[in-house]
Amino acid sequence: MESVLSKYENQITIFTDYLEEFPDTDELVWILGKQHLLKTERSKLLSDISARLWFTYRRKFSPIGGTGPSSDAGWGCMLRCGQMMLAQALICRHLGRDWNWEKQKEQPKEYQRILQCFLDRKDCCYSIHQMAQMGVGEGKSIGEWFGPNTVAQVLKKLALFDDWNSLAVYVSMDNTVVIEDIKKMCWVFPWSADTAAESPPGFPSACCPAWKPLLLIVPLRLGINQINPVYVDAFKECFKMPQSLGALGGKPNNAYYFIGFLGDELIFLDPHTTQTFVDTEENGMVDDQTFHCLQSPQRMNILNLDPSVALGFFCKEEKDFDNWCSLVQKEILKENLRMFELVQKHPSHWPPFVPPTKPEVTTTGAEFIDSTEQLEEFDLEEDFEILSV
Repeated sequence: MESVLSKYENQITIFTDYLEEFPDTDELVWILGKQHLLKTERSKLLSDISARLWFTYRRKFSPIGGTGPSSDAGWGCMLRCGQMMLAQALICRHLGRDWNWEKQKEQPKEYQRILQCFLDRKDCCYSIHQMAQMGVGEGKSIGEWFGPNTVAQVLKKLALFDDWNSLAVYVSMDNTVVIEDIKKMCWVFPWSADTAAESPPGFPSACCPAWKPLLLIVPLRLGINQINPVYVDAFKECFKMPQSLGALGGKPNNAYYFIGFLGDELIFLDPHTTQTFVDTEENGMVDDQTFHCLQSPQRMNILNLDPSVALGFFCKEEKDFDNWCSLVQKEILKENLRMFELVQKHPSHWPPFVPPTKPEVTTTGAEFIDSTEQLEEFDLEEDFEILSV
């Protein structure tokens, strides 16, 4: 099967002859915090999966950096998986987890705006251009393959320029999530004291902090050369949490976006199909037909997963984060060998936590990172390379 996929990975091909359909079973399927009974809800399950935004290799976009590659085939799969995870967070942020997509059906304007954030143009905030160039600040050359942690750091920095979505992006360090740091980052004052008197009617004043929606990414290494079976149950529990955004991972130099599981098989969206660049049309809309996967999703045994992964979670409100903490305490921290740690206070031996802020520049984010020389203002935060080569 892998040889078939490899042979056609640079073509738009429907692999229905090669992909195993879901088996006839009474087992539950979990997709990003929602459960489906396979025997009676098969069409609902497939509809839920096809509603996820699917980002793949593209070709014939404008050269990255003006003179760089005009296709990301062969190197951009982890960037595309990062886009898919972030897009799911934005769907939950603006439309809710229960929102669904139907082919040829008119969608909310927020959906189109989300989609336009990811078009392959340098002026789109989460485009392949922006991610590749921000990766230079993480020690990655344009056209070089990223690991999950690199993608997480890039998304954290690009989000600083995204005023519309206004996400707080927290990437855990040393397998540890610090509650105090997250709350410090998410509770923000919308306006400075100088502009409090000018706050629009009905909006919180400068003395009333507001919670920024949280994108929480937890990079992990769950073994040395292969995943340690002791982590399997905890890993699967993460897909059951209502805050779940799935996981980034796969195999060395071969990334997938994992969105759920059936038994001991992980369900994933595969970016290894090369499609032609799609831009906005004259009416300002984007034809979204190639941004949804309408074929049966692929699956792989969880023990075949490379041990380096990154889990994603979205907490729109503080109560969602508090609920996530309770679920982690109950389902993850009960294990003798914990997948990661959740602590209340910032570890005393760590450097002080400073919430990230947008660099003081007079240009837009897109213009700012159009020059890789200006990336030096960001600190390099790649503590370890995630996927073994």
